Amino acid sequence: MAIASPRLTSMAHLPLLSPPPTTFSSSSSSSAPPSMPTSMPPPPSSSSSSSSSSSSSSSLVFDAAVLSRQADIPAQFVWPAEEAPAAEAGEEELGVPSVDLGAFLSGAPGAAAEAAALVRWACERHGFFQVVNHGVPARLLAEAHRCAAAFFATPLPEKQRAQRRPGDSCGYASSFTGRFSEKLPWKETLSFRFSPANAAAAADDLVLKYFLCTLGHDYEHIGRVYQEYCEAMSRLSLEIMEVLGLSLGVGPEHYRRFFEGNDSTMRLNYYPPCQRPELTLGTGPHCDPTSLTILHQDDVSGLQVYTAEDERWRTVRPRADAFVVNIGDTFMALSNGRYKSCLHRAVVNREAARKSLAFFLCPRMDRVVRPPPALVDGRNPRAYPDFTWAALLEFTQKHYRADMKTLDAFSHWIQSTNKGVA
Repeated sequence: MAIASPRLTSMAHLPLLSPPPTTFSSSSSSSAPPSMPTSMPPPPSSSSSSSSSSSSSSSLVFDAAVLSRQADIPAQFVWPAEEAPAAEAGEEELGVPSVDLGAFLSGAPGAAAEAAALVRWACERHGFFQVVNHGVPARLLAEAHRCAAAFFATPLPEKQRAQRRPGDSCGYASSFTGRFSEKLPWKETLSFRFSPANAAAAADDLVLKYFLCTLGHDYEHIGRVYQEYCEAMSRLSLEIMEVLGLSLGVGPEHYRRFFEGNDSTMRLNYYPPCQRPELTLGTGPHCDPTSLTILHQDDVSGLQVYTAEDERWRTVRPRADAFVVNIGDTFMALSNGRYKSCLHRAVVNREAARKSLAFFLCPRMDRVVRPPPALVDGRNPRAYPDFTWAALLEFTQKHYRADMKTLDAFSHWIQSTNKGVA
């Protein structure tokens, strides 16, 4: 595909409220109830914050072009001392194995066993690994980063034309000033859906249509870039699922088939400079509720992972030729708790903006999430109840501000709901 520069022109401002947050979390076990709930009445809200915004936060506007130059930051962005990034945090690197996906796919002798062993080691500990020789063209990665920089460089009213509405998981978000009143993240995001079922026909390119319908024909080039990028990420995620299946002993096809009709989310992240980076976070501590995250970082560090064994935050350094992959809550449930959805966060700095491209692999909305029978036995009973991705997504978007125990809270809510209708 020929790459050309996009034309970005300023258009009318459509003011809408900022959206709910889209960072998520998980923890561990509970036993499975007999069935899934059929409705979603509101559960108790997370203790980390109220789901309704205060008058002060609803009037706050996160304009990165302005706030990144201010000596002080609004109080809503100041995190408690016990959660704010300490000066020494992240100085050590996380031991993240690199999986040679090209060798695995080529059938090179010993490559499958080596890839499975590396993934198993990482996922039983912290859930993070890297893939190299992944087949994604370098020119596509470069253009995807350039297009993200071009979008976030536009004036705030232009970006707000794609404003995410309350309760939605897609659209533009300038922090989460419209819903929460404290511990706001120092970032901007643009999120949009992708499904390979929709992308199968050229006339039904879901990502391209999103940009054309939301932002207009000036964004056609950007839409085509991210359409191609999402197609590459969907292919890559299914190849990674083959390795995960082998590593868990259920074969390469089990999880690949489960995710072939995925309904996933692509997110562009922009973390502007901050003059008080020791007080705030680009993204707070969370575990992704999705199945798999495939992240490509620019050349600015910021991703940190919490290692429970020594209670330290460690950095995953950017690497241009590698994708960072991490397990999410949904896959932790699919593995019956054997693989970990790990706590991670993003920090900011004074000097440089940071960008990342995150593809969140999710199953079809109606797919029932349950582990394969081979991973359940007397010594390893069910760790989580059956659920659908649609139910967990609604829980995180409308009812519960994500913290470090989202999957546990969701599981307990399902159990209590089932008991109430039994």
